Amino acid sequence: MKIAVCLKQVPDTEAEIKWDIPSGTLKRDGMDSITNPFDEFALEEALLTRENYDGEIVAISMGPEKAADVLRNALALTVNAVQQVSDPVFAGSDTYATAYTLAEAIKKIGDVDVVFAGKQSTDGNTGVVSAELAAILGWSQLTYVSKVRQIDAAGKKIVVERAIEGGNEVVEAKLPAVVSVIKGINEPRLPNLMGIRKAAKVEIPKWSAGDLGVDAGKVGAAGSCTKVVEIAVPPPRGAGEILKGEIEDIANTLTDKLIDLKVIK
Repeated sequence: MKIAVCLKQVPDTEAEIKWDIPSGTLKRDGMDSITNPFDEFALEEALLTRENYDGEIVAISMGPEKAADVLRNALALTVNAVQQVSDPVFAGSDTYATAYTLAEAIKKIGDVDVVFAGKQSTDGNTGVVSAELAAILGWSQLTYVSKVRQIDAAGKKIVVERAIEGGNEVVEAKLPAVVSVIKGINEPRLPNLMGIRKAAKVEIPKWSAGDLGVDAGKVGAAGSCTKVVEIAVPPPRGAGEILKGEIEDIANTLTDKLIDLKVIK
């Protein structure tokens, strides 16, 4: 079985976030970056799948030079291979352009049975890249997965539990499939010192747009269907008003204010 896992480098949520207002993008230079926390669960699920069903894992990350760090972490956790997708023309990609580029990378890797991904990233928070990836590839789409029950590579099927409002549902789908997992599906492991040292010496392979043979009109800003048109900082919240007096008087005053605000009629 061949397993792929998509990893993204995101700004550290504890770091100060700075925006490039005109371009509508994050100022990533100089910011501390980490592996997208949701992708850590996807990586762990890929490792568990290999342990349970054998096979090999390829970790993929699309991003600038610095994004190689997340792949080194994956190598330290013993994935079999990594592949960075990096090219200046990919800059400005929205969710569709990102999914398209990742799909071309997965096609180039070839013979992938299942792709694991986190349900969303902590910078974009769209939660749609995995679904778009499945649609572009024409593969089964399994989202909000809380448990992988069974994978039958020979029979080309997978059975998972999905978290839905009010409970879980069990779904059987055909392989190949794209599986996006939720927080809590497992407990991500940490790399050991030996793994970190070995990963630090590995040269991370990179594919450019030319290597993938992608349509230039479908990647980066040119291939994006959406763009950020405005970024604004929410106005500071004003101080609240404290009502004092008898309960009946406070209730009447509060009711009048809610009517004035058209909250109630």
